[in-house]
Amino acid sequence: MCGPEGGPPRPIRARRNQSPVLRKGKSDTVDALFPWAMTRRATVYSLECLLSKQIDSITGSVQCKRCERQCEIGYDLEKKFDEVGHYIVENTSIMHDRAPSNWMNPVLPKCKFCGKENSAKPIISKKKKATNWLFLLLGQMLGCCRLEQLKYFCKHTKNPQDGW
Repeated sequence: MCGPEGGPPRPIRARRNQSPVLRKGKSDTVDALFPWAMTRRATVYSLECLLSKQIDSITGSVQCKRCERQCEIGYDLEKKFDEVGHYIVENTSIMHDRAPSNWMNPVLPKCKFCGKENSAKPIISKKKKATNWLFLLLGQMLGCCRLEQLKYFCKHTKNPQDGW
């Protein structure tokens, strides 16, 4: 077998490990901090599984950027899942494996205390393993995450991080 232009064959490249590389002492499993979270890092149960468990509302904590008060907000699981799913189906051809600008700069919920629009920012745990991923997805607020948090998610869900 020959390489390009009849020269010697190229050396065989070692296959890259597809499993996440964890630091020493780290486990692939974590405590499930939400009823919709699995014990595997950065993963949640399927829609069917959640509905069979009668989980129909996904909640998360937010803090107003103006008055700084905190509260919990909830989303109807089926309604928000359909909304996000339809958005992805309708726009996947123009996304080119990139998040749309409205997800990178999300419109935040209205503060229920001061009434200011676009002000209730999700409270994202400093511990990446405690992130409420489903709440952020359904609220279309993944853009509130830092790059290191998004890389953590991609690493543990085995999604490529091309172009970062």
